[in-house]
Amino acid sequence: MLDQVVCVAAVTVLGVLEQAYFSLQVIYARRKYSVPPPATTGPPEFERVFRAQANCSEYFPLFVVTLWVAGLFFSQAVSVLLGLLYLHGRYRYFHGYAKSAQGRLAPLYFSAKVQWVLIAVGGVGVLCYMSRLYVGFDPLTSLCNVLGLNQLD
Repeated sequence: MLDQVVCVAAVTVLGVLEQAYFSLQVIYARRKYSVPPPATTGPPEFERVFRAQANCSEYFPLFVVTLWVAGLFFSQAVSVLLGLLYLHGRYRYFHGYAKSAQGRLAPLYFSAKVQWVLIAVGGVGVLCYMSRLYVGFDPLTSLCNVLGLNQLD
């Protein structure tokens, strides 16, 4: 079983490390711009770093849950690829936002699209599993048969 999710676990750990990195950036920004805790306002440069980290933290639970659901019920490989794309998008988002509010937009849209694909493949995987379990019908296998995708000859 673990071999079927080890790569998803690796992406999860990578995501946790990314979150820790974002948190450290807030600490460095607090020192640089003299904004002592618990203050959350200060120069615009600090507020952008603080807000970028907070936004990434707010979406992290949604990312982790959908990453694992997609990895368990759809495909570890697809889940991992989407997870890496999402983390890359969030990294670009963080640094884009730290530079300017406008710099966050393209990476934000990118990571949101990746997140929606993760939600979709996870949902498809769960629905197909439930269909096999409760109805005895496997929609993905049937679709592959119709399209001739199960032929490796």
